[in-house]
Formats: sequence, structure tokens, C-alpha cells
Amino acid sequence: MKIFFTLCCVFVTLAAAVCAQDAARGTAQTPAPAPTPVKHGGKIETAYDGFAHETIISLKQMVVTCDGVRGVKGAFKKLCVSFRVALHCPGRQLEYVRRATVTLTFESKDWDARHPLNERQLTAVADGETLRLGRMELVSQGVGENWMDEKSKETLQLSIPYDTFLKLARANRVEFSVGKTAFALHDKNVAALRDMNDRIKTPQTTAGGGN
Repeated sequence: MKIFFTLCCVFVTLAAAVCAQDAARGTAQTPAPAPTPVKHGGKIETAYDGFAHETIISLKQMVVTCDGVRGVKGAFKKLCVSFRVALHCPGRQLEYVRRATVTLTFESKDWDARHPLNERQLTAVADGETLRLGRMELVSQGVGENWMDEKSKETLQLSIPYDTFLKLARANRVEFSVGKTAFALHDKNVAALRDMNDRIKTPQTTAGGGN
């Protein structure tokens, strides 16, 4: 009787061990759930520019605000700000970013909202840290796309180091000021910057820097 009881105990122990191994094997073979896509509303594209010999990750034009722009004399009325951002990776690869390009477009019926040469300094504040990024270049300045449109449309652009872009993408709050105008990025704008950086296969710890 003792022998029979001992054999039963051994059998139960072996069965439990086999079940535990099967459960562990099943857990190991179960793939991890895919990360939830970031819903920021921006359109991000990756393409190779054969002329410049670089791969570019581009955030297409995205609205920032049409009512939250401040000026020296108070808030501008009906001044819309949108931005585009591009990450420039030399060659056909997504592991090293040479620089980033920030493009801002201002549209307003107030033609005084334009930025003369001495009012194009771009400054960012990322989670309280002030980043003086430099003077933006004028890309275009004129009226809106519609021939009957009386609104002023101005586009400015600046190239910044990748590590500066990282500070913007990793911040919880980002504010920009260009000359006499100041505005904050919305959460979706910052989420789009993070999404861009996630396209880099091996995020850099230091930037290549330079233009």
C-alpha cells in the first residue's frame, strides 16, 4: 500500500511539472501585443531624396493654433500658425540623423503679423528650458493660395541639430516665439514629433549636429 501511495505521489509531481513546462512554453511563444499607434492626426512620410542623397522623415504641414498666438501688444486676431518638420538621415538608412528642419507658416488678415529680418529669431521653451535656436530664413511671403484671398501668408524655416529636436520631442510642453509672436504646441503636435523620432531604428544618444 505504501508503494502504491508513493507511486501516486511521484506521478502527480511529474504531471504537475509537465503542465508547468507547457504553460511556460505557451507563455514564451505568445507574441507581445503591438504598441498602440499614436493618434495625433499628423501625416508622417519617409522617402529617399536621390538629389540630396539622404532619407527624409517628414511631418507634413500640421496646424498648431488659430487663436492662441500672442504678440507684443496682446493676442493677434485670426492668426493661424502651422508647422512642418523634417529629419535628415544621410544615405539610405534610418539609424543616424544629421539634422532637423523646422518650418513655420503664419497666415493672417493682419499684415503687421509678418516678421521683418530683425524679428525672425526662433526661441523654444521645452519643459522650462530655454533654447535659442537661431534666426529663421524667409522661404516665402505673399498672399493666400486663393487669388481673392487677402490674407498675408509667410513661411520661415530653420535647421537645428538633432539633439535639440530630441529635447522638443521628449518634452511635455513646448512653446515657440518668433520675434513678436509666441505660441505653444498642442499635445498632438508634440506627439507627432515623438512619432517621428520613433521611426529612427536606433535613437541616437548624441547628435551629428550642424547644418
